[in-house]
Amino acid sequence: MKLVITIDTEEDNWGHFSSNGHTLENIDRIPQLQELFDSFNIKPTYLITYPVATDDKCIDMLGGIEKSGRCEIGMHCHPWNTPPFEEELNEKNSMLCNLGADLQYRKMNFLHNAIIKNLAVHPVSFRSGRWGYNQTVAKNLLKLGYKIDTSITPYTNWRDYQGPDFSDISPLPFRLSCKDIYKETPEGDLIEVPATIGFLQEDFATWNLLMKRLSKRPFKRLGIIGILQKLNLLNKVWLTPELSDGRKMIELVQCLMKKEYEIINMFFHSTTLTAGLNQFVKTENDEKQFMQRIKEFLVFAKDNGIESIKLSETANLLSI
Repeated sequence: MKLVITIDTEEDNWGHFSSNGHTLENIDRIPQLQELFDSFNIKPTYLITYPVATDDKCIDMLGGIEKSGRCEIGMHCHPWNTPPFEEELNEKNSMLCNLGADLQYRKMNFLHNAIIKNLAVHPVSFRSGRWGYNQTVAKNLLKLGYKIDTSITPYTNWRDYQGPDFSDISPLPFRLSCKDIYKETPEGDLIEVPATIGFLQEDFATWNLLMKRLSKRPFKRLGIIGILQKLNLLNKVWLTPELSDGRKMIELVQCLMKKEYEIINMFFHSTTLTAGLNQFVKTENDEKQFMQRIKEFLVFAKDNGIESIKLSETANLLSI
């Protein structure tokens, strides 16, 4: 089994759909995080936004780590702060997938070229901001020469946020064609490496179907899912220290090992490294617990022979 760690490396301003006025306080914590990764021989993939890709301090810091071979730099497009600015700034347009194909491409191309110019890196890995991914985004990725997408959150529906529905997608990586971005296509030109989300119950498809049914009225109103989760009868686990403790993440990966998964993808936001910048970490104690969850999982990975690879290196495993 190989471990990919993907980090949405972005500005501080969580939930603010503004084209300017960004701060980058959280990026100061990257060296501390990288030091932890280095101690476990982990090579993370930092997926960076336009404000990060155009800030001198961020460029020097991340560029130095990349040049030493200790990380990968990929692209993470937040439409609201990536030129050109032509759309209305609102929640719907914060999803890249909701923009027209041409504007999508020009924003992605603008950020892509900024990364090449400022960090001397040709990125091939991508994640849409707020998971806003669709067929048009995939087509534009191929036009820009990308090989890997990691914008899918399995068994998750973002329609309440005007985003895509991934509720029928498993966490298994696959090659795809732009004719159907959710179907495995052996001759496909793009690889999807979903964020790892699954169940502690063995039959993912069955438990996902149950969760989908319980998410509808009247079960949703009765809070049946919450009750089953508290009773440990239904356990959907995200491989992220933002939402899961070390024990839950380890249990999920143990389940995936039994299912003979070759690749797992831990994911989180750089803003979670600093208290008060998003909903996941609010205090200094929360910060410490967050880092401890990462460390606990990395100890497990090391003890079980799970090797770290960069996101782009998944292409070697899936024969692209």
